[in-house]
Amino acid sequence: MKWSVGFVTLVMAAMLLSIALPGTEVPAQSQQRVRVGMPIPLTGFVAESAQEMVEGFKLYLEQSGQRLGGMAVDLRIEDTEAQPQMALTKMRKLVEQDKVDLVVGYYLAFEGYAVRDYVHKNKVPLFLPVVAADDLTQRKRSPYIVRMIWTSSQPNHPFGDYAYKKLGYRRMVTVGADYAFGWENVGGFQRTFELAGGKIVQKIWAPVGTNDYGPYIAQIRRDADAVYVLLVGSDIPRFFKQYQEFGLKGKIPLIGGNAVTDEDVLRAMGTETEGVLTSHTYAATFSRPENQRFVNAFRTRYKKDPNYPAEAMYTAALWLDRALKIAGSPKDPLRLVGAVKRVDLRDAPRGPLKLDAYNNPIETVLIRKVVKGSKGMQNEVIDTIPNVSQFWTFDPVTYLKGPAYTRTFPPCQYCEK
Repeated sequence: MKWSVGFVTLVMAAMLLSIALPGTEVPAQSQQRVRVGMPIPLTGFVAESAQEMVEGFKLYLEQSGQRLGGMAVDLRIEDTEAQPQMALTKMRKLVEQDKVDLVVGYYLAFEGYAVRDYVHKNKVPLFLPVVAADDLTQRKRSPYIVRMIWTSSQPNHPFGDYAYKKLGYRRMVTVGADYAFGWENVGGFQRTFELAGGKIVQKIWAPVGTNDYGPYIAQIRRDADAVYVLLVGSDIPRFFKQYQEFGLKGKIPLIGGNAVTDEDVLRAMGTETEGVLTSHTYAATFSRPENQRFVNAFRTRYKKDPNYPAEAMYTAALWLDRALKIAGSPKDPLRLVGAVKRVDLRDAPRGPLKLDAYNNPIETVLIRKVVKGSKGMQNEVIDTIPNVSQFWTFDPVTYLKGPAYTRTFPPCQYCEK
């Protein structure tokens, strides 16, 4: 049989088309890899807490078969050494040398601020499960940045109101870490405490890494109703122990912002923390079934209770997993961010999560009390405040026209000499 050129062409075309017939192709997502950059301060004053960020993310990957969105994960972890310049250096390495598709990580407020302009200019999708620096989703927001946890002031807005109306405090002293995270926590608390009718009569700032808190505790006014404290890392146990040694425990109640009674802090502490109240969005003891499944898995894997960075990174992995399934590919930054906004996260361990118009979560704030448990000190949830946004009850547009919380704002209008 003699075939014409036209007939042969038709046969070859049919053979080529058959390669793409349904049922013969491998799903596109299973062939793709997603390169994930993870900069974390694995050395420095928050190293112990930060290590659990890695553990939480890896736990989710183990459960998902080392895949996100059906794609195999190529994870690149870098140590920022808790230094802002190193945070930027490692971001550049991950993007320019390692060619990652997205970055998820960082711990400290100044790390987030250090990389903000680079991320925005280079259109890097950056997901922040722990960094709480207010302005990253406010005055300095970028369409390429999504925060996956509260801003520094977010859990403090309801707590200031709570301290006045439910705890009955009228005159308070604040002790804060002297950098952005401390300023924003104290600022949020002071603003709503004073709007409710209370007075901050003294504000004390301590440098990060203070070895001796004696000179600061000696300054605390003894006629205050209570002291609000916000410190970080290894500074926290030093402050609590010296507060007790000064004989103030039991005389002037201590309350605090989020991280001061985190689970990794309580492991090494005793009764000096008993009775301290804090506002947060996470507690390992929180009875929500989704949380208890996560806690049990974390205990089985790492032989300890998770801290909030561990839960935050586990939830970030869950969030990205679902977003990548929607996006279908990690290669388009804004498409990926758009998919993150569409994810249904009512089943996150710490509670339902949804993003506001500024790429920041609205979530439930827990009021926690440190109690003595069977294995040591632990946070007990004594109250919940649902649907708390970064703007609390303020109008967002009006709020953003005002100044950011700093070392001098709000001013200490009731401070007494």
